[in-house]
Amino acid sequence: MLFQVRMDVCLPHDLDPKTRSEIVAEEKQYAQELQRAGKWPHIWRIVGEYANISVFDVESNDELHTLLSGLPLFPYMDIHVTPLATHPSDINA
Repeated sequence: MLFQVRMDVCLPHDLDPKTRSEIVAEEKQYAQELQRAGKWPHIWRIVGEYANISVFDVESNDELHTLLSGLPLFPYMDIHVTPLATHPSDINA
């Protein structure tokens, strides 16, 4: 199942800089593990925002929720999920 996921990060302004650096490093490591596993095949930065648009390829809604809630930045994110389906005009389908 494919999902488009928009993630907007909203870190508190008073978050300790060391804590911020640690969380961001953990986030990068976790995200790259999911990419290597094929669960997170696409990620794009949104220009001018602390946000991204990603595509996840997972087995179920529950798996997507588990992966997203495992993100170290999850408590600081606004997340919007859009399920995707094959388009009948797609020549690659």
